[in-house]
Amino acid sequence: MLALTLILIVLSSYGSSARLLSFPSEPSGRSLNSPAAELTPRVSGRYIVFSSDRFGRQDIYLFDMVSRKLVDLPGLNSFDAIASSPAISEDGRYIVFASNRQGKSGIFLYDRETRQLRNLTTNLQAEVRNPTISADGNRIAFESSANGQWDILIYDRTGKPINIPTEPQ
Repeated sequence: MLALTLILIVLSSYGSSARLLSFPSEPSGRSLNSPAAELTPRVSGRYIVFSSDRFGRQDIYLFDMVSRKLVDLPGLNSFDAIASSPAISEDGRYIVFASNRQGKSGIFLYDRETRQLRNLTTNLQAEVRNPTISADGNRIAFESSANGQWDILIYDRTGKPINIPTEPQ
């Protein structure tokens, strides 16, 4: 069997230098890499968040580059959901991701401190995708098809839309 190795190039926020991170594959699925597809990795601070189908379903994983271990995320992943496109706040407390359950898409926010998972788009009657989160974890931006086209919406951490003026002032 061919061993796969995930290689990430991390651009430093403190300058123009880049670091090459190479982690070996681990067949048990308990490390950063596995023979499964590791999708949409995002780096923030000491963490790498990504989705993977390593256990027969697409879940969200968090890797701590300092301890070089996967971080437990109790209550985040679900057997009846397909999770994708994760992003993480700078301090690693908040993880946002898209999920599809029973044919309905949603944007979910997971708080690692309280271990709570919240659907931010419960009341939005639209397809949603590609979330991202601000460094402080206070704002979440994502794409929505609510107007019959893909628009960018911005919500706060509680799931309330933030109105952005469309005309310059």
